[in-house]
Amino acid sequence: MTPLLHPRYWPTWLGLGLMRILAYLPLPMLAGIGSCVGELSHSLFSSRRKIAQKNLRSCFPSWSEEKTADVTRSCFRYIGQSIFFSAFYWWVDPNKLNQKVKIHNREEYDIALSQGKNIILLAPHFCALELAGIVLSQERPMISMYQNTKNRLVDKFVKDGRSRFDGILVERKEPLRNLIRLIRKGYPFYYLPDQDARDKGVFAPFFGIQASTIPMLGKFSAISKSVVIPCSSRILDGGKGFEVYLGSPIEDFPTGDDIKDTTIMNQTIEKMIESMPEQYFWVHKRFKTRPPGEPAFYE
Repeated sequence: MTPLLHPRYWPTWLGLGLMRILAYLPLPMLAGIGSCVGELSHSLFSSRRKIAQKNLRSCFPSWSEEKTADVTRSCFRYIGQSIFFSAFYWWVDPNKLNQKVKIHNREEYDIALSQGKNIILLAPHFCALELAGIVLSQERPMISMYQNTKNRLVDKFVKDGRSRFDGILVERKEPLRNLIRLIRKGYPFYYLPDQDARDKGVFAPFFGIQASTIPMLGKFSAISKSVVIPCSSRILDGGKGFEVYLGSPIEDFPTGDDIKDTTIMNQTIEKMIESMPEQYFWVHKRFKTRPPGEPAFYE
C-alpha cells in the first residue's frame, strides 16, 4: 500500500491544503469563488450542461427555455459553491458553523427522538447535502453511508470530515445487518437514495418519468421499525449561511410493496425539489437506466 506521503499524493496534499485555508475565508467570499467556478464549469462542461437541461425539460415540461437555461446556470453555480462550502463544514470551528445554520420544523424530529423511535432522514442530493448530517451529528451520532474512492488521501479527508462530530460511516459494501443494527440502537440514519440504480433498482415514477430507483427505504424502515423524516439543506444567497428543513414523518409508510414505497419516496423528494429546483443535483444521469424496450434517455 502506497504511503500517503508518497510523491503521487503530493498534488492531492496541495489541493486539500488549499481547501483547508479557504475554509477560513468569509462565507460570502467562498460563495463568490464557488459561483465563479460554477460559471466556468457551465461554460466548459457542455455534456453535463446538456444532461441538466435534459433533466429539467423532462421534469418541468411547462417551463420556458429561458427558465430552464436560468435554472441550469444556477445549478452549476450552487454546485461550485458546494465544493468550497464542504471545506467549511469539515473544518471550521463548530460555534462558527452553528451560527451560519438555521434548522426549521424540527419539532416532530425531536418528538420522535424523545419517544425513542428509530429515525431515517430522507436526504436527497441537493448541493448542500452534507450539511444537515454534519450539523445534526453534533447532537447525537448520525449514521451515513459512503463509498470508498480510489484516491486514499481524498478518501481519508472525506471520511474524517463527515465523521468530525462522531458521525458513524458505513461503507456501501458492508453487510446490511451492520447498518440495521446501528439504526436499532437509536442512531438516526442519514439516507441519500436518489441516484440511478441501474439493474439493482425497480422502476418508479419520478416527475412522471420511470426512474430506476433502489427500493431500500421501505425495507430499511420495516426491518428497523423506523419513521422516515424528509430532510433538505439549502444554501442561502450571497454566502449568508444555510438552512436545514425537517419535515413530518411520512404517513402510512412502509406499505410492504416495493413499487408503492419507492413511488411514495420519489413523490416526497419531488415536493422538496419543487421548493428549490436550482439546488438539486441535475447534472446526474438520473434516468440513464430505461425500462426494457425504451430508447436511451440521454443522447
